[in-house]
Amino acid sequence: MVMRTIAIFLALTLFVRNAPAQAATDKPLPDIPSLLRDVEANQRKAEAVEKDYIYHSVLTEEHLDSRGNVKKRTTTEADHFWLNGVPVMRVVKKDGRPLSADELAKEDRKIDSEAAKARDRRAHADSSGKETGPHGEDEVTVSRLLELGKFTNPRRVQINGRDTIAVDFTGDPTAKTRNRLEDMIHDLAGTAWIDEQDHVLARTEGRFTNTFKVGFGLVANIRQGTHFTAQWTKVNDEVWLLANAEGEGSARVLLFWNFDGRATVSDSDYRKFRATSTVLPATASPSTPSPPIGHSPQHQP
Repeated sequence: MVMRTIAIFLALTLFVRNAPAQAATDKPLPDIPSLLRDVEANQRKAEAVEKDYIYHSVLTEEHLDSRGNVKKRTTTEADHFWLNGVPVMRVVKKDGRPLSADELAKEDRKIDSEAAKARDRRAHADSSGKETGPHGEDEVTVSRLLELGKFTNPRRVQINGRDTIAVDFTGDPTAKTRNRLEDMIHDLAGTAWIDEQDHVLARTEGRFTNTFKVGFGLVANIRQGTHFTAQWTKVNDEVWLLANAEGEGSARVLLFWNFDGRATVSDSDYRKFRATSTVLPATASPSTPSPPIGHSPQHQP
């Protein structure tokens, strides 16, 4: 989840102010600031559509020793869906072993608790006029992003036969920040590929150019060189959803998460459901497993 959050965070930071002129023989680039404002607007629209989907993820983590050899490998499988306006994940299998009935019940209680906390955070932020994400986390507006980074080298690149506009990003270490999310931008650099037809993110790559620390490293510590990629796929010809992500490096958040190695996550089995709890197959995936036990589609808004 941390890797997914970082990947999606980078996606929200890639907004451009200045585009160099194209050669006369090239197909003209679209207006870059307008294109990327569309990306932000379409991301918000996609969240509304995504609430109608359930999908399955497989996370593989490889912990490395000092020589780079794998000393431990774990896999976690989970179903992702929206519960009362909050995106949640329900773990169903660990290291190939399905969770027991008691473990699944514990997962359900955890989901209910986390979703309630997210709604409370959002309500508190709304009352103060603060804009937040689906979990009530900090968000960075377009105007702020334009002040927090340097943007260069927009160009046209094809991905899977589709035209995309690639844009490089580097955080500006001299920019003044307002929260920890903005602090992370100082130490990020990467590239985003924006689907030119749909004005959505198709791929991102990023890396931490410096070691990022919170509370002198006691709260959070992400080592310099930690890098990641993420790629989205178009589902049912209506919404782009995360298809896979990869990361390698070292990160620690309090005592809850400590990782030094490689991690990959693959999302699949996108299923669209209706309020009647009928689950429909998505064109991006032919398989249609059952919806999560305990939190079935009819619970979704």
